[in-house]
Amino acid sequence: MLRRGARTGTPADLLVVGLGNPGSEFEGTRHNVGADVVALLARRHGARLKKGKERALVDEVRVGEHRLALAIPLTYMNDSGQAVALLARRYGVEPEHLVIVHDELDLPTAVLKVKAGGGLAGHNGLRSIKSHLHSDEFLRIRIGVDKPRSKEFGADHVLDRFSKRDRQAIDVTVEDAADAAELILTDGVDAAMNRYNTRS
Repeated sequence: MLRRGARTGTPADLLVVGLGNPGSEFEGTRHNVGADVVALLARRHGARLKKGKERALVDEVRVGEHRLALAIPLTYMNDSGQAVALLARRYGVEPEHLVIVHDELDLPTAVLKVKAGGGLAGHNGLRSIKSHLHSDEFLRIRIGVDKPRSKEFGADHVLDRFSKRDRQAIDVTVEDAADAAELILTDGVDAAMNRYNTRS
C-alpha cells in the first residue's frame, strides 16, 4: 500500500500499465501484449507516451469525467515493479485503481480475462510488482498466450512472436483488452469481469 503523503502528483482515477520488454527486438512478442494494449489506448485517446522519471513511457488523458494514466515500463519484465511503484506514487493510486495488462500462459491464445487481486501464476513481472507494492490486490487484464510444449521452452515461448493466424486473433483481443480497461475506468472492475469473463 502507498504511504499517506507519498503521492507526487494529482491522483488519477485509474492507472493502466502494459507489461513488456523494451527495445525493438521484443516488439510483437507474446510477452509484450500488455504493452500493445496500452499503446492502443494511447492512440485511441490522443496520448503521447513519453519517457518519464518513473522508468516508463507515460501520459495521461481525460475520458469523459475520468482521469486515465497510461504507462509502459522501460524496465525489463522481471523488474517491472520498479517502474510500477514509482508510477503508483506519482499518480496517487492504490492497488484497486491500478490495472496491469499482461500475457498469461495459463489461458489459451487470445482468451481475455479480468481479475482483481489473487495469485501470480508464476509471472515474473507480476511477482516484481507485488514485491515493490507489498500488495497483490492490483487489478489485472490477462491475455492468453498458451503454454509452451514443455517447461524448458517457457522463456523462448514468451519471447517468440505469434503465428500469422494467432496474431490476427491477438489483435482482436488487444482491442477487447483496451475496451475492458475503459470499462473498468467508467463502470468498475465488476462490470468488466461480468462482460469479459463469461466469454468462451
